[in-house]
Amino acid sequence: MSPITSHDVWFAGLRALSGDSFPKRCRSCGREFASEADYFQQTQAIRPDITGLKAVYDDEEGTLVEVFRNCVCGSTLLVNCLSRRDDSASGHSRRRLFDDLLAYLQLHGVERAQARRELLRVASGERSEVLEAWYGRIAARGAKPGS
Repeated sequence: MSPITSHDVWFAGLRALSGDSFPKRCRSCGREFASEADYFQQTQAIRPDITGLKAVYDDEEGTLVEVFRNCVCGSTLLVNCLSRRDDSASGHSRRRLFDDLLAYLQLHGVERAQARRELLRVASGERSEVLEAWYGRIAARGAKPGS
């Protein structure tokens, strides 16, 4: 079994579109993936720098996410998933706030990827000692960018 890539964390918020998505069979080698978990654990990212996610819109189902992964034989497989993204006004508002907080931290010299990780940690209800330390340093400087 191949190790789960870091991109698989992104897939955790997705769920299979319907029961007929699984079992999924590779047309090239015949390998069968009994469940969504099998699919993600026994396939590989297309490339390390690509998530394999593609958003599409369906008139009946709404926003879907196509998930492309490679079978161990090298063949590319596709599974359709529903997006669990909150497209309500409050969901859009939370994303704007997240983006604003991210921009603020970057303005004060925090590396984007690390700031994003820490903001996601807080958004999921965890404590971030790193964000608390950054806040202390920014506050001590009087919130002046770059100082």
